[in-house]
Amino acid sequence: MTEVTKSGSYDHLPESDWCQVRETTLMLELATGQIEAAMKDSNTSVDVLTDNFTTMAGYLHMISSTLGSLPDEGEAGETKKTVLEAAQHVTGMVHQSIVAFQFYDKLSQRLAHVTHSLAALNELVADKHRVLSPQEWIALREKIRSKYTSVDECAMFDAVMSGMTVHEALAQYMSEMKDKNNDIDLF
Repeated sequence: MTEVTKSGSYDHLPESDWCQVRETTLMLELATGQIEAAMKDSNTSVDVLTDNFTTMAGYLHMISSTLGSLPDEGEAGETKKTVLEAAQHVTGMVHQSIVAFQFYDKLSQRLAHVTHSLAALNELVADKHRVLSPQEWIALREKIRSKYTSVDECAMFDAVMSGMTVHEALAQYMSEMKDKNNDIDLF
């Protein structure tokens, strides 16, 4: 007869079967799963918005081109001027929305890095031989650092690894973002 291995929390078992490492890995897996689920849900919505804004930009271009063929004088000229101004305003709003999507993309990449980091940490903590090795922890840090693609992520990681608290590193990051005046970091 084969023994069935239960997964999940073991808090209902006798103390001798309870293990903090198993509980830790379970919580790490849960956190990773929740982040991944949230990213999938939001990606679907952002894809719809991206398609809509791309279509709107196409229609705005068509409207502007069509209006360009109208005369500049008389009643048609006044209407042309009014509609072109409105189209330019909407074009500006579409541009602002595209910038917001770029920030969303940056957020998605950061969350993907977090899930990969949590998964790698989970693997290390779950391995009773590796978890006690300083070299394994150094390798984990190097693996996590190598996945970062933005200057901001690297700077925060380096600051924390150099001894700054996460709270201090985050405050420094927020201050730098305010100074950058919301420039987009292409990655």
